[in-house]
Amino acid sequence: MKLANTVVILDFETTGLSPDNGDRAIEIGAVRIKNGQITDRFQELMNPGRRINSFIENYTGITNNMLKTVSSCADVMTRFHQFIGDDNLVAHNASFDKRFLDAEFERLKLRYSGSFACSLLVARRIYQQAPDHKLGTLVRYKDIDAQGDFHRALFDAEMTTKLWLAMLEDMSERYNIAQVSFDMITKLSKKSKKSIGAFLNAQ
Repeated sequence: MKLANTVVILDFETTGLSPDNGDRAIEIGAVRIKNGQITDRFQELMNPGRRINSFIENYTGITNNMLKTVSSCADVMTRFHQFIGDDNLVAHNASFDKRFLDAEFERLKLRYSGSFACSLLVARRIYQQAPDHKLGTLVRYKDIDAQGDFHRALFDAEMTTKLWLAMLEDMSERYNIAQVSFDMITKLSKKSKKSIGAFLNAQ
């Protein structure tokens, strides 16, 4: 049984919203946790091979000058493929990050064996009273210490890690679950909000 507290939690910054429109990754940040403890981190900027627009520069703080001298997407994503190994993966709004991970790996003919879970979908079910389920809102809602800049990949991955561990702890305490499995989390994220209590009580 693979546990939910042993995963790689990742975040991309990108040139735009969709790799289907030709958008590329410009930064990857990731945190590895093992049995709930941070054991490793990965962070690199990457050159997408073209200029990024002023909106992305302002949104992320990543400038064209910063990207001029860094490694290509291919080099960075090859290193990241080695980093994740066969671990399961987590991201906040995972459909976005998974699309970019899949697109960048597809260019390199790389595959990964882990499964994806979405901390946003889990938070919608665990923290139904939160004002919304954006990462920044949830960090404030759970009173998580946040020293840094949102919309930089490693910081967002760090905040997602703290939120993820808080959710696992809350589930364990609230529903007396000794070990939260990754499979249980992926099933939880697909349940209707009103069925969450019954689902977790049955674990």
